[in-house]
Amino acid sequence: MKRPTKSFEIALSAIACAVAALALTAASYVDFLMAAGYLLAIFALMVPLSKNFIWGEVLALIGGLLLAFLFGGLAFFWVLLPFAVFFGWHPLVNYLQLRFTRRKIFHALWFVLKAAWFDGAMLLIWFTLGGVLGFREASWYPWVNTYLYAVVFAGGTVFFAAYDFMLVLCQRSVDRIVARIRR
Repeated sequence: MKRPTKSFEIALSAIACAVAALALTAASYVDFLMAAGYLLAIFALMVPLSKNFIWGEVLALIGGLLLAFLFGGLAFFWVLLPFAVFFGWHPLVNYLQLRFTRRKIFHALWFVLKAAWFDGAMLLIWFTLGGVLGFREASWYPWVNTYLYAVVFAGGTVFFAAYDFMLVLCQRSVDRIVARIRR
């Protein structure tokens, strides 16, 4: 099988960028599409990684975020902040972990670092966007704010473990689908 050309990398990354930008723009405008928009954008960003195009994925992520900000995210930047801080970069970090780490102990270290990154991103989002999203007026806010660190570090880490495992399985599925492309 011949090596993919740079033009193929650019085309595949441009398609991933466009799909990610559309999904994030839809997430900005329609509240109930936020999770679906994030997932579709994550799947789009997995496509260049399935052909080992690391720089293509990075440029698709940055381009998708910039286009989503321009197409409406400036008014709703809080919707795109979690994706820009954590969710957009997570497929790349998983790819680097699976490609370059061989020993089990280092996989455990990767997981600890990624879980701490996830928990830190959730705390950042809570403290920066809690007032913007109207959390302070909610009836559950005092309870969550009292036990915030326990909720984030216990519940967030358990959620992240499941999310990380599912994302690895999704990357394998995308790899199998994109492997059918002959280039």
